[in-house]
Amino acid sequence: MFDTFPVLRRAGLAAAAIGVAGLMFTGCTTTSPKSSATATEQRQSLNSAAEATLGKLYQASPQSRELVARARGVLIFPDVLSGSFIIGAEHGKGVLRVGGSTAGYYSTTAGSVGFQAGAQSKAMVLLFMTDEALTKFRNSSGWTVGADATVAVVNIGANGRIDTNTAQQPIVGFVMNNGGLMAGVSLAGTKISKLDL
Repeated sequence: MFDTFPVLRRAGLAAAAIGVAGLMFTGCTTTSPKSSATATEQRQSLNSAAEATLGKLYQASPQSRELVARARGVLIFPDVLSGSFIIGAEHGKGVLRVGGSTAGYYSTTAGSVGFQAGAQSKAMVLLFMTDEALTKFRNSSGWTVGADATVAVVNIGANGRIDTNTAQQPIVGFVMNNGGLMAGVSLAGTKISKLDL
């Protein structure tokens, strides 16, 4: 009887942590009160936010403009919201551009477990540098970073230049927050799925 009490207490604490994380995640959103926007309004909003995100990327790293121009496809998630309390979750919507035109809309989700608390927002830009990488992504029914492909997250050197080895990878990623480009970020486990918008 005495041996089951710690197990029950741990299970109760885990359930409470999951509940609090869920409340924090749903309570911290960046959506407007008009969250029941039509599909057309959602597409327009995502397209304008994607344009603004690329503008911020070019300011943070002028060299990124050249990489974007060379990319076969550019997947832009302007606002990926993450919330956590022991267990974390993140979610966002984005747009894929091929040849400068919109080719589809996607969602991203990821989860994590560990000591963490709070909420934050970030933007992600994935560049498919080869036709093969882009085709594999577009033909997948669900695509996970690390399982289906590796994404080389860009680090900016002391000279302000993008690491040349990273720039030559099949898929290159940029992650930004309000402070600019984030370094040392891993996107492993991030799942990306096509949206019907």
